[in-house]
Amino acid sequence: MSWLFFALLSALFAALTAVFAKLGLQGLDSDFATFIRTLFIVGIVALWVSFLGKWQPLAAVGGRQWLFLALSAAATGLSWLFYFKALQLGQASHVAPVDKLSVVFVALFSVTFLGERLSAREWLGIVLIVVGVICLALPSAAPVSQVTEQGYDK
Repeated sequence: MSWLFFALLSALFAALTAVFAKLGLQGLDSDFATFIRTLFIVGIVALWVSFLGKWQPLAAVGGRQWLFLALSAAATGLSWLFYFKALQLGQASHVAPVDKLSVVFVALFSVTFLGERLSAREWLGIVLIVVGVICLALPSAAPVSQVTEQGYDK
């Protein structure tokens, strides 16, 4: 299976994350809810690795790998904490698109730190993502349900 298949599955489950998290946050502190979520994630990933037989000796992980995995974990944890707080305070349909600006940041960071090169078409895609996020996240003048053929409902 290709990377695209797994990327689409990731997007699907990320979308479910936003909806389920918004429902699960009701009446809970967002930081505590993130902790509970993380406990479930550890269990799910441990079962997944066990099922696929992919456990490796910890000694096989080098110092550089530990460093970058720890930095990735710290970034993930902070991302989750801020995401849950944003979901608690805002609408999922506004929070999720802004969160997906991570795509833009990944492109910028990969060019800056990993030496990756993007084509003009890929840069255009990045710009379109930014425009799309602005369109989705900014409040509109009136919800569609308030607009009629004659103008705004009163």
